[in-house]
Amino acid sequence: MSDRFLATGATGQDVYEYALLRVVPRIERGECFNAGVLVYSRSRAVVAARTHLDESKLLALDPEADVAGVRAALRAVEGVCAGGEAAGQAAGDDAGRRFRWLVAPRSTVVQAGPVHTGLTSDPVAEAARLLDLLVR
Repeated sequence: MSDRFLATGATGQDVYEYALLRVVPRIERGECFNAGVLVYSRSRAVVAARTHLDESKLLALDPEADVAGVRAALRAVEGVCAGGEAAGQAAGDDAGRRFRWLVAPRSTVVQAGPVHTGLTSDPVAEAARLLDLLVR
């Protein structure tokens, strides 16, 4: 059996992985809220991000938070997912390598949560669906 057959079920859906993007305004306090989602489909070679920053939540957790800096960090994640020049040094990496780099644990204001799996026929649309379901 081919990898494609194993990854795609009888319904025409592919396995995908996703992780929530969290904003942790003050690392030492550990408080966080969801601000985006990363979606990766190996079989379709897609990595996508959708983000939404709720400024009121950010400022409730840290009234002195750098809103522009957090927005820039979220845009950078979207750029890495998009690939090309927007990905910076990751421009030459394949989708899987970019996803793995983005979900690697780090102590920064914007960080990825645990990786989960699902099935979808459209990973880009799934990113939008998960954003509405888990972030907004």
